[in-house]
Amino acid sequence: MPYKLLRRTWRSTRAMYYTMLAELGGTVAVLVLFGISQPDLYRTKLWRAGNELGFNSSPSVILWAYANYEPMPTLPFVWSQTLTDFNVAISVLSLFLLLTKLVAFIMHVWFPIIALLINLALLALYAASIGGQAGPDYLDPNRPSPVAWYIAKPCDVAANQSIQGSCRLAKGAFAATCIMLAIYVVNLGLTIWALLPNEADKKDVEPDDEESSPTALKKDSTWEMHGIPQTPRTGTLPYTPRTMAFNTLERKLPLRTQYA
Repeated sequence: MPYKLLRRTWRSTRAMYYTMLAELGGTVAVLVLFGISQPDLYRTKLWRAGNELGFNSSPSVILWAYANYEPMPTLPFVWSQTLTDFNVAISVLSLFLLLTKLVAFIMHVWFPIIALLINLALLALYAASIGGQAGPDYLDPNRPSPVAWYIAKPCDVAANQSIQGSCRLAKGAFAATCIMLAIYVVNLGLTIWALLPNEADKKDVEPDDEESSPTALKKDSTWEMHGIPQTPRTGTLPYTPRTMAFNTLERKLPLRTQYA
């Protein structure tokens, strides 16, 4: 039997359901954490706190550019609104694809080749999100920051309790994103496992299936229960499993003979 690329079966159905359950939990977590950070719950606050602690640039560069009619500098991706919107978008997309995958898997149309493309896309999206959340800030040459301070340092470096709470939220969102990336790595592994050639690809049609197939029976002009001798009725009419029962009833009717 040749290798089938599209209609391939999954090696472990139980593993697929377990990963979907873990994916549901992770998706709900990132959806909540990214949702509450929209539009700017703690991003600018952490940016300003990092500048006061001497870790990164200052958000005042935006006001400075407006006040002096200078072109807006390219903001670090880690402190941009684009990253916040991007995180919300991929969390909503993850939930939609998870529900689609569950329905398609139950209906046996979630093929590994389709899952391969989707898992690769989601891996790239979550890797970009992780890189953005822990991204560098080189806007201020006097305070270069290769990694965001709320990722590289403990939250208690800030004395303000509000800043510490925002830092913990940002750390939680980063951890949930890493968990989602790990889940999609596992999904990708299961997909590659299903796409690898296996013994089922090398097997031809079973001999029993060949002998009992309608094509094989048609060659001998015999069908189901072909070992039963023909009767006057079955010699001209199609023979079905109920034919013998009806013939038996016609020949032996005890109540009719008893009360005749």
